[in-house]
Parts: sequence; structure tokens; C-alpha cells
Amino acid sequence: MIEVNGLCKSFKVAKRTAGVKASFKSLFHREYDIVNAIKDVSFTIDTGEIVGYIGPNGAGKSTTIKIMSGILVPDSGTCSILGHTPWHERVNHVKNIGVVFGQRSQLWWDVPVIDSFELLKDIYKIPPKEYANNLDMLTETLQLDDFINIPVRQLSLGQRMRCEIAASLLHSPKILFLDEPTIGLDAISKIAVRKFIKEINKEKNVTIILTTHDMSDIEALADRILLIGKGTILYDGNLSALRNKYSNDKIITIEYARSNKSINLPGVTVLSYMEERAVLSINTKIISVSEVISSLVNSYEITDVTVESQPVDEIIVKLYKEYAI
Repeated sequence: MIEVNGLCKSFKVAKRTAGVKASFKSLFHREYDIVNAIKDVSFTIDTGEIVGYIGPNGAGKSTTIKIMSGILVPDSGTCSILGHTPWHERVNHVKNIGVVFGQRSQLWWDVPVIDSFELLKDIYKIPPKEYANNLDMLTETLQLDDFINIPVRQLSLGQRMRCEIAASLLHSPKILFLDEPTIGLDAISKIAVRKFIKEINKEKNVTIILTTHDMSDIEALADRILLIGKGTILYDGNLSALRNKYSNDKIITIEYARSNKSINLPGVTVLSYMEERAVLSINTKIISVSEVISSLVNSYEITDVTVESQPVDEIIVKLYKEYAI
């Protein structure tokens, strides 16, 4: 469905030092730096996949998405999406994609949401029956009833983001690009958006490319991760493989009857200790979780045990450090 091969894109950025003299000089002689946003980016994405496209700020995520959306033209390389080259066949290409940029809006600020939807219906030339069916489905699943007739400027951020996602799906796209779709949302809105993304992927087999700094979004939604750093793809694989490679630690929280006994086991680090509760970090390469629990049961009157994997944020940080990004 999506084939990206050898994409490169650079930008010319004006260079200027501070001060009045430098400002005056730049009027007549301006110097530039060349910034390589992406270098030889290649990957393929199959129909129905949810792919998390991650990396630090300035890594090249948004540049890649803009090229795949047809907004930017690369310096070199190829990109084929459903048989179309985005920057050469923009009209045919945009019929098949939906794009949501978390910090930019496709809705008209001073008119009710439904008016923006009606205008998008005309722009995309959506058949009336298809538009009515999609609008009903999106209104119900994203719970837009209470504010669909309110001007966009009067909506909360969570309400607006739900409307943005609905707007991007009115024309039944086969591919959805989501750039920071949950930025600034409260917990309830995040859960609603994540639930909808899963439903639209499962029920309509929409392929989703998700870029975000919120690793909980990646953990909740993505089956596969593409890591980009310094403009180059550094990792392509699933989250479970990433956990196996970079996370040897498990976190165990135990609650027990009051005790002053110390915990001293190989491969176990005590993160916190109280008379009735302890939090331990276990290196599973040295000792297994079952061995730790068995040893603790023999020494303590255990009332509760919780085992957690290392947070995905910490795993991603390890990945960043390995690639020095």
C-alpha cells in the first residue's frame, strides 16, 4: 500500500548573528546553512497496519508525513501510496488520505462545526448518501452531538480534536495520518480518541500512521514502530521485540504484614522500602520473577503482589541513547 524508498529532503536556513550591524549586513549579504531534514528514508506499510512513527524533535517525522501527504516535494527518492506519487498526483492522492495535525486546524474558526463538514463534503465531492452515513457514524462514535452546531472557536481542545478527526474521515479515506492527535487532551478525551482509532482501523481496515511524543499512545495503538533520528530510520519492528531487547527489568510491588526484614537478593534493587510495602526492580537476566516472589513468600507474610514491565518511555530513552539521538 505504502512504499517509500530513499527519500531525502533538505532546507536552506538563513544564518544571522545578533546585533544591529549583523542585521544591516544581512540585508545585502545573507548566509545560509543547509539542514538535512531526512536522508535516505525507506519503509513499506501494509493495508490495515497501525504504525507508530517516533523520534525526538527535529528528527524528520513531520517532514516525512508532509511528503507522504503531498504537501512537500522531496529532493530525491520515491514514494508510492496506493499507486500514486503524492506530489505529482495530488488530487487523486488526497481522495484516499485523511490528515490530522494536532496543532493545525482544517475547520473554519468562526462557523459551526457542521458548516465546516458541509464545506468539506463539497470539496471532496462526497456523494450525499455516503456523507450522511459517515456523518451519522462519526457523530455517534466520537460523541459530537452536543457541540456539532457550535462555532469551532468556542470548543474545548478535546472537542475540537474529535471534530478534526471526524473531518479527516468524512470522505472515507483508506489511509489516516495522525500527527500528535492527543496533544494537550485530558485523560477522558485521550481514551475516547484512542478507542475510536482502534475501531476505525478494525471495522474499516483504515491504515494509520501515528506520530507522537506520547508513548502511551504508541503502547495503546501501534503494533509496529518506526524510529527516526537525525533524518534516518534507525529501528523498524514491533513493541514487544523492543521490550525484549531493551527491557530486562521488571518492577514488583509487594505488600505484607509489618516487617523490618531487609531484602537482599542478587539482581534485585530496592527502589523503596517501608514496614508494610516495598517496590523492587528485578534484572530478569540474573533472577526470574518467580524466584524473587518465592523467596519473598518464605520471608514475608505477603498480602498483595503487583508485577509491571518497565515503562515504554524508559525503553524509548534507552533506544535514543543507543543511537545517540
